[in-house]
Amino acid sequence: MDSSNASLVGAGAEPASSRIQQIMSVAGQIFAKKGYDGTSMREIAEACDISKALLYHHFKSKEEIYSRVVVDSGKRLYDYVDAQVAAQTSPTEKLRAFMVSSANYFEENRWGWIAAASAFWNETDSETRDERIARRDRYEHQLRDILQEAVDKGEIRPEVDVAMAGRLVLSSINWMYRWYKPEKQMKAGEIAEAYFEMIFEGLRLRD
Repeated sequence: MDSSNASLVGAGAEPASSRIQQIMSVAGQIFAKKGYDGTSMREIAEACDISKALLYHHFKSKEEIYSRVVVDSGKRLYDYVDAQVAAQTSPTEKLRAFMVSSANYFEENRWGWIAAASAFWNETDSETRDERIARRDRYEHQLRDILQEAVDKGEIRPEVDVAMAGRLVLSSINWMYRWYKPEKQMKAGEIAEAYFEMIFEGLRLRD
């Protein structure tokens, strides 16, 4: 793992045993590939090379593992992006940091991201769903605040629709999981950097 991204995997995570982390990592890959319904506790146990009894010792059900995978993935994403954005001063650099750090997180946590993305509107537990929606809304509002600050400081044209620009930025990142092939493409962060240049050149204030 690149040292500059070394904090991505554990950013904002609750302390957990190495066994639990292993289970969640492996389960995330299986959920991402096969979906919730296509995954069984037996399959997770076998992939982790542990017994079903030991798996049930750590997690009471498949649903609990699934919820932990998708909730933890989202929480770590938002905490990591928050930290990268907070390190910048100008709204332009905040926007760049938001996009690149989101993509870097995706690169390092691809399976958890895919599992979380596919689960978002299918979450059965209302408390978990509400928690995830609240975090997603904060993430989106953070982006809109960055864009609005850029407008207020004259770095983006005043007539730009901030909500629409926010959807454009989020779409450029959130749909990467549908087509991104790490063995065939640039790094995800490099793609986000290119997206930033394309988007910002279309948004920047012209003389």
